[in-house]
Amino acid sequence: MSRNLVASAVRAGLAAFALIAGMSAGEARQAQGFDPSKYSAGTIVISNSERALYLVKRWGGGVVRYRVAVGKTGKRWVGRTEIVGKYVEPDWSPPAAVKRDHPHLPNFIAGGTKANPMGTRAMKLGRGQYAIHGTNRPNSIGTYASYGCIRMRNEDIAELYREVGVGTTVVVVP
Repeated sequence: MSRNLVASAVRAGLAAFALIAGMSAGEARQAQGFDPSKYSAGTIVISNSERALYLVKRWGGGVVRYRVAVGKTGKRWVGRTEIVGKYVEPDWSPPAAVKRDHPHLPNFIAGGTKANPMGTRAMKLGRGQYAIHGTNRPNSIGTYASYGCIRMRNEDIAELYREVGVGTTVVVVP
């Protein structure tokens, strides 16, 4: 059996298990090899090298892993911050660095439109203009694609958005 067929079968099995167990697909993606004992319950940990976001669960223990897109070379960062705002279908204005590299972009893009790079949900981080947000470019997930923001599939950001609140600690590691 080819690797692609095996991977598809595993994904289908996880999705079926999640439905039967009454869990979301994200909860069925339990992290392997991640040590949650280093972090408090409720913490979000983002690994730039793995291009993964881990949520240390508050209830019942465990960890949920999501694939994400992280910053391009020279745009990645590490450190500790927190969620300072949560938004549904957020508007977007390109930061100066993005506008400088892409002068054709409009100064403002309304939330909920296909042209808006923030996707369906965003959680602003207390570290400048960065956010954990959805994307209308799901093919970018798993890559080094952003100017420092953390991109998630819209389905995944909606799930994470429900799980965490303003004040949640976010730790970004190399």
